[in-house]
Amino acid sequence: MLALIQRVRRASVTIDGAVVGAIGPGLLVLVCAEQGDTQLQADKLLAKILKLRIFSDTQGKMNRCVQELDGAGQHGGLLVVSQFTLAADTSGGNRPSFTQAAAPDLGRALYDYLVQQARGAHSEVATGVFAADMQVELVNDGPVTIPMRVAPAGQAA
Repeated sequence: MLALIQRVRRASVTIDGAVVGAIGPGLLVLVCAEQGDTQLQADKLLAKILKLRIFSDTQGKMNRCVQELDGAGQHGGLLVVSQFTLAADTSGGNRPSFTQAAAPDLGRALYDYLVQQARGAHSEVATGVFAADMQVELVNDGPVTIPMRVAPAGQAA
């Protein structure tokens, strides 16, 4: 599974003029399932996201994770948005290929599973809508943007 993690001051998802998901400070997580991914990759990805130390401690060092912000009484939300274009392969020319992205049924199942697991592990989880035409707005904090990949068994990460 692929993810692009952005530390944000705020982020939201709008569909047809209506906000369907929004957070204050926290992480915007753009996520893509690839062929061969299973719930195991989703679990590993979520564990890495929740423990990713990209928030400043009292000395200004990136030493805290989104869950530590939440536990400290500060807002540490997750906005999880499906984005199959993370699997783009541009090595063959100017038009991206998305052949490594999971088929829509598998992609939806793994996205829904990841969101369900996130809601069980974290106090504030907002989402977009799988396969919808979404407008994502964010104020990147830093900016801090981290690409992340958890490969299926037998593949290099």
